[in-house]
Amino acid sequence: MMTDVKMSDDGRSSGTPPHNPVLLRETVEALVVRPDATLVDGTLGAGGHAAALLKALGPEGRLFGIDRDPDALTLAGERLAPFGEAFTPLYGRHEDLTTLLRKAGVFACDGFLFDLGVSSMQLDQAERGFSFRQDAYLDMRMDPTRGESAADWLAGIEEKELRRAIYHWGEEKMSGAIARAIVREREKRPLTRTVQLAELIERVAGPAARRYRIHPATRTFQAIRIAVNQEIEGLTGLVNDAVSMLRRGGRLAVISYHSLEDRAIKHAIRALAHRCTCPPKLPVCGCGRENHVRLVTTRPVRPADAEIDRNPRARSARLRIAERL
Repeated sequence: MMTDVKMSDDGRSSGTPPHNPVLLRETVEALVVRPDATLVDGTLGAGGHAAALLKALGPEGRLFGIDRDPDALTLAGERLAPFGEAFTPLYGRHEDLTTLLRKAGVFACDGFLFDLGVSSMQLDQAERGFSFRQDAYLDMRMDPTRGESAADWLAGIEEKELRRAIYHWGEEKMSGAIARAIVREREKRPLTRTVQLAELIERVAGPAARRYRIHPATRTFQAIRIAVNQEIEGLTGLVNDAVSMLRRGGRLAVISYHSLEDRAIKHAIRALAHRCTCPPKLPVCGCGRENHVRLVTTRPVRPADAEIDRNPRARSARLRIAERL
């Protein structure tokens, strides 16, 4: 059975067997603050975290699961069907969570979970085009029914913008050379296959690729996936929207898998935790900018060594938790 363990496409062997959702105990302890809580899993996946949260809730507890991947939503719906009316699936982007929840009649929640990144389930489905280890059409859309594919995005983007995206979203030092090679290749023939793109990047990297700790195409594939799905741009708004719907004492938990995600989440949460500009000794806020949350975790929670031993894909996970004031 495939699970919804999230991971970054780090170029290591895709033969690693699937494992349980990362930081599961820590997530459940953070979010189930009351047995009758209303929780939202904004990145439902195959429902691994959601199943554990539903088990921890009491009879009056409810969980709403949001996902923009129809396949994941179907799989999660089957997995969580035994929980009956306690679970409600919602199709859509997690960035639209306030609209989705209000349409479902939910106006206040006790907890939000966002497990960012691409899932093992998506990586393992060759036809989705996320991984360069299997030949497939360059799709990479988390919702394959909407937006342009990675192949279409690569066909239309200017070289300057492509170089910037690979450097910024992939933190790839060879972004200029890779962007030039992609533009030259697409002038000869359409660039539409995962292996075609990976082999092109390998040629650009040259003999030095043998010294790479990861496959030389890893960072470029990550950058393209982030750009196609607009994964980073909406994270600040996502945090703000979730906090706006939290009841006092409710919790926000976010699991990220690379520095770009974690940095965006950290800054968004801290901005809500440090809004007040009054002197520390002032007994009552006078600036009118009261803090919205407190940081439950000042540093991200990382998986224990035992979890990483069981599930190497968890090694890069970081969990940040905030509580509504």
